[in-house]
Amino acid sequence: MRKIGVYAKAPVFTCVTSEGALLPVEMLQRIAYLDSGLGGLSAEDYNLFDMRLNEAISDSWQHLLRAWKAFRAARQRITVSGSEGSITRRFWLLPLFERLGYGHLKGAKPIEIEGKSYPISHFWFGVPIHLIGCHIGLDQVVRSSGGARQSAFSLVQEYLGRSPEGLWGFVSNGLRLRLLRKNVSLTRQAYIEFDFEAMMESENYAEFTLLWLLCHVSRVNAEEQPERCWLEQWAQE
Repeated sequence: MRKIGVYAKAPVFTCVTSEGALLPVEMLQRIAYLDSGLGGLSAEDYNLFDMRLNEAISDSWQHLLRAWKAFRAARQRITVSGSEGSITRRFWLLPLFERLGYGHLKGAKPIEIEGKSYPISHFWFGVPIHLIGCHIGLDQVVRSSGGARQSAFSLVQEYLGRSPEGLWGFVSNGLRLRLLRKNVSLTRQAYIEFDFEAMMESENYAEFTLLWLLCHVSRVNAEEQPERCWLEQWAQE
């Protein structure tokens, strides 16, 4: 199991995709290497004051390996259509975000902006975290609870574009997770995607480390000033 600081250099990641100009692969490599020139990569920056950074990530990894196996077994037992969403959240996504520092996320009511409803499943303060079932693709167009036909990804992207507070957000179906940002372009997608199936089934600790470093709650927390959060600083860098 590889630890921080010995991440093997490679032209591409195997479980991580950088689409658009959000955070290019070179920046992801710098984060994975804990490049001191970036800032924001100390244990204290991750709100760790009694544990080393690699210890916190390793602890999360061991916990989530067990959660993934429980999720995989629960998926195989699904017999009732419509239960995929609750199983995906209960066994995998809620434990994942809890280990990333978001606590126990509570379900959110739809938010309305200029007459349109945005039924995003969860929020961490102003950060949308839309968690759907493993049977639905992130780009798959479905009818939402608000009646509109839209994919989970486009729902969160549109919300970020229209919300005065929203800047960064997450969307996941348990098999893949995307980190996305407010995007001025309506035609070109930009996101960082993590392939959970490939990552967890191959036990790719190195790329899980990048996920932890990039998606931890401390990356989006900036005391009600999202433009000062670490993700935004890294994007500007």
